[in-house]
Order: sequence, then structure tokens, then C-alpha cells
Amino acid sequence: MRLLRLLGVLLVIVIVLGVVQLVRPVPKPAVAVTVSSVQVSGPKPQLPWPASGEAAVGVMGIGQMASYGGNQPVPIGSVAKVMTALLVLEKHPLALGAQGPSLTITAQDAAAYQAIANTAQSLVPVQAGEKMTEYQMLQALLIPSGNNIATILANWVSGSQSGFVRMMNTKAKQLGLGHTTYADASGLSQQTVSTASDQLRLAEVAMKNPVFAQIVAEPQVILPVAGLVYNYNNKVTHQGVIGVKTGSTLAAGGCYVVAANRTVDGRNLVVLASVFGQTTAEPLALAISDGLNLVNAATKAVRPVHVFAQGAQVATVNTPWQGTQPVVASSGVQFLGWPGMVAAIALKAQPPSTPATAGKVIGRLSVQLGSQSSKVSVKLAEPLPAPTLRWRLTRL
Repeated sequence: MRLLRLLGVLLVIVIVLGVVQLVRPVPKPAVAVTVSSVQVSGPKPQLPWPASGEAAVGVMGIGQMASYGGNQPVPIGSVAKVMTALLVLEKHPLALGAQGPSLTITAQDAAAYQAIANTAQSLVPVQAGEKMTEYQMLQALLIPSGNNIATILANWVSGSQSGFVRMMNTKAKQLGLGHTTYADASGLSQQTVSTASDQLRLAEVAMKNPVFAQIVAEPQVILPVAGLVYNYNNKVTHQGVIGVKTGSTLAAGGCYVVAANRTVDGRNLVVLASVFGQTTAEPLALAISDGLNLVNAATKAVRPVHVFAQGAQVATVNTPWQGTQPVVASSGVQFLGWPGMVAAIALKAQPPSTPATAGKVIGRLSVQLGSQSSKVSVKLAEPLPAPTLRWRLTRL
């Protein structure tokens, strides 16, 4: 009798324990990315840096490839007019093909031009009463690089030179140009300083504005009073060059920011280079030559980058009853890049309910290489069963 009672108690305990095991929550599957980054293999690009000064090179939509000469602010001359034009277009946007409002050259504007007409700076002849559209004014600013035009536009946009300079520095801060300070709208002041890397970044922003890009790609233009004027960037329309801006003062030396069309692996690219502080007998010519050499060398360094292929294992799903199983990419990811770049990979996943079939999408990968990004869904490579009754009863 005592033995029967003991067996009964044990049976009750077993039943209770079994019920407890069955009602215990089942752990959710855990999903984890297996690769958080992929570095592009190979030797880093060997680039023909200038013998002096600063330089940087990169590709629009991908990022900066490299820079040279430190990151110390230096005078940038008329390259400052890139920011001037950008702010004019920001305050008074233009559509492609539009001329915009008409500006009248005042007697004060004409007198200011006459007062400096015989100085060694880039100017555009103007007369009192002359009318130029906003588009023509931007042409006069960017193609023959009129310092006097920069002054007129600054007054038009902000009402004063000091106000416009504040706008320039505010915009520089917004764009993350941490080593850039503007002291004037034209760049004639040696207190207007920046770095090759900052101006490369600014050039990419400016070239995304179709009106700016259209103007800096013009080799010449006819203005109402000045007549036919030529682009100081004399490589425009040659070797794929489509902009951006030259600059040259005693303090700055030869300065050049260039954008050029190139093709890599069937994809059209815009390669950018910036060169500052060239001080030879022909500083601007040297800066232009160095800039194009950098563009050509950088183009050769760009190549297709296969981050991972379709079906590649990119994550795992883990359960206590089944162990670790592969999670694969539903499609491959390919970018353009160069050796030394690192693709960052992040996973956002929803642990699947069980049972789940093979091919079930359980999350999404975000992949970024430079400024390029892609999102790819991830899925189970194998069926994920629900826990068995035996496992649920015997688990610890």
C-alpha cells in the first residue's frame, strides 16, 4: 500500500512537471548577422599627387578616394565662387532653361568696377543701366570669374557683403566643411580659406544642381556689355571635363577643382579632383594639369566590388532545439569602389515563428560602401521546425 502511494505521488509529480514544461514559453529564434563589414582587397590606389600644396580626389556618389598635403586651411582664390553661386541658386532657384529675374547694374556698381578696372584681378566689364538676368550673372561669376559680379550678387541676395559672408559660413557649417572660412564672396581675400577635401565635398553638392552644372560646363558665353568671354577652366569640353572652377591669386597660388565624366564597368561616373597652392611660374596651368592627372589615375583605380553574391550566407538563426541554421541573401550586392574601402553591413530582422519554411524572408540587410547603399532581404536557407514534444518535455 505504501509503495502504491509513493508511485502515485511520483506520477503526480511527473504529470505536474510535464504540464509545467509544456506551458513554459518557447524561446524565440535568435537571428544574428555573420559579417558586419567587408573590406575591398588589393593595394590602395597609387595617385600622382602634386609636388606641393594640397589635393584630394573622389567620385560623385561614392566618396573621397584620398587626400594629400594635410588638412590645413589655405587660401582658395576664386574657387570661393562655387559657394557664392550655390547660395544664389538656393535663395533664387532656377529651372533648366529659365533665365530668372533681371538685375540692373547701378551707377554704384559701375563706379566700383571702374575703380578697380586696372587691377590684376578677374573682372567683368559692366555699365550703369545694363540689365542681366540671374542666369547671365551666374555665367559672369563662374565663367570669366568676375570678382565684381560676386559683389553685386552678394548684395542682391543678402543686402550686404557682411550678411552674405555670414550666409556662406553658415552653409559651410551645415555641409560639414569644418576647415572652411569665408571672408568675401569672390575669394580675393586671403582670409577666405579651405582645404582640398572640403572643396571636393562642396563641388559634389554644387554639381548636383543642374543649373550650376550647366553653367560650369560652358566654354564661353556672350554677355550684354562684356561681349564674348571665355571660361578660365580651359579644359571644359576636353577630356570629359564638365566643370568646376579655377582660382589664382598671389596668396592662393594656382587652384583648381575639376569634374570629369568617366565610364567604369559600363557605368557613367563623375570623377572629382581638387588641387590648391601651386606656386610655379604658371601656377594655374600646373594646378589644372595636376587635377586631370588625378582624375585619370583615380578612374583606373575604380572597379566593381562584389560585397556578396545571391544565396551567400549573411546571417544565422539559432534555436535551442535545432541549433544554428544559415540565413542567406535573396540577391547579390555589387558597388563600384576601390581597394581599402570598407562596406558596412547591418541587419534588421524579425525572429520567425515556427515552423517556418525554407525561403521565408525574416529581415533585411543594409549595405553601405562610401555613399552607395543597398537594402537586401534575407531568408531562411532551410526549413525551421517547431520544437518537438520530446524536446519540450526534456529541456532543462
